[in-house]
Parts: sequence; structure tokens; C-alpha cells
Amino acid sequence: MADEIRDVLRAQVIDGVFTLAAHDAGATPLMTDKSDAKDALDDLRVELFDLHELMFANEERSLLLVLQGTDGSGKNGTIKHVVSAMNPAGVSVASFTEPTAEERDHHFLWRVERQLPRPGHLAVFDRSHYEDILVPMATGATTEDELDQRIEDINEFEERLSSDGTTIVKCLLHLSYDEQRQRFLRRLDRPDKRWKFNVSDLDTRARWDDYQRAYGRVVAETNTEAAPWYIIPADHKWYRNWAIATLLAETWRDWNLAYPQIDLDLAELRSRLESPG
Repeated sequence: MADEIRDVLRAQVIDGVFTLAAHDAGATPLMTDKSDAKDALDDLRVELFDLHELMFANEERSLLLVLQGTDGSGKNGTIKHVVSAMNPAGVSVASFTEPTAEERDHHFLWRVERQLPRPGHLAVFDRSHYEDILVPMATGATTEDELDQRIEDINEFEERLSSDGTTIVKCLLHLSYDEQRQRFLRRLDRPDKRWKFNVSDLDTRARWDDYQRAYGRVVAETNTEAAPWYIIPADHKWYRNWAIATLLAETWRDWNLAYPQIDLDLAELRSRLESPG
């Protein structure tokens, strides 16, 4: 079953078109039981720690996990329940929201380059370089020529990363309009969650259809062999967590890594350590 999740969730672009609305945000392919998913996630967290440790020990390849999705889709939740399983010494998390004045003075990928994973490390983008396409595309804040250039720049950027040894796992957390409403209402109802609520999220929600179209175009034009998109149904948090954990485990398993073997004189070293002097 685990070997099939990438095939099931990988975005299918047909004749250059991808329609996000055609996907069921409440679907749970390959894992239909919440209790089973939670048990499986417990096992996956143990395995993810070990697999991440192998990458960390080898210090050759790296992995970039891109979490992209609408407000409330569970980017932070994924970090809490999945990424937290890994050794924090080998993990970095970056979030790309509205660029600062300094960042605007550079190419839009300048700030992204500064957050890429070092060899042996996992980097997580909670929102990503795709914000620089999605937001202006949905709001009409830039020209078509500029959007086309940014898409071209991203494809070339990701191709280079892949060629240099960074595996890219891009997850689009697909949340439904109704489920987003319920999550926003729960944030308002709970004092311990209210701090997460941002009034500007409602302005973005008012452009729901515009953003859905923007996501469709972005996936269609950046779903490459070097950096494919995976569409994660996100209405069920338990499924989202299990699916992304499974994607990561499958990716690392394929590497077939082993711990580095260092040429040491074990007998001599043990003798020195056991010596009372």
C-alpha cells in the first residue's frame, strides 16, 4: 500500500490543464479509517526519525518539503504532527509571506535560496516560493509576462536543485470552502487558537475562486519530473498527516541509504577508552 501513495496523490495534468476543484478535499484514498491512520502514523514517525537520521549521517543528499495551501489547510499541523518526528538538528523551517523591503530589492527567489537545506538536512517551506506566483495571479497584481517569467524561473530553479542532489516533495494541501469556514469558526471560539486568526484571511477567502484557478494553473505549469506536485486531501487532518508522512517515508526508502562506515581501529580505541589512565 505504501508504495502506491505517490502514484495516487500525484497531480495529473491532462493536455496542460489541472483543475483543483475536480478533486475531493474530503477523500481518503488508501486509508479510510481514522484509528488505523493514527496507528500507522505512530509507526511512521519512528521510521521517519531513522530515515532522516540516515540522510543526516550521510551528508550528501537533502530534501525540501514544500507545504502550500489555503489558510487553515494544515501547514503548521503537518509540521507539528509529522516533521516533529525528525531530529531538529537536521531540520529547518521557513515561511514565505509578504516580502520585506530588502527582499523586494532582489529577485523573488533570493530569499528562498537563503533557506535551502544543507547536505544531509531537511528543509520545510510553510508557504513557499509559490506565494510569489499565486498571490499576484489571484489578485491581478502583476502582468502575464511577469507571471510567465516567474514560472519559468521556478522550473529552472527546481531543476537545478534536483540536479544538485536536493529531492523536492511539493504538497498542495487541498481544503474545501466549507471546511475552511469551520476551522476559522473554531479559531474564533477557542481562546488558545484565536491568536492564529488574521482578518486578512477573510479577504483571501473572498477570492476563493480566483485562488482555486491560480492553484490549477500553477500546478499545471510547474508539475515537472524534477519536482512533481502531490495533491493532499486536507479536510481530514488525520488523513493529511498520514499521507504526507507516507510520502516522506517512501521518498527516503527509495534512497537505500546505509550508515557511513568509518575506517577505525576499534580494538585500539576500546583499549584506550577502557584504560584507567
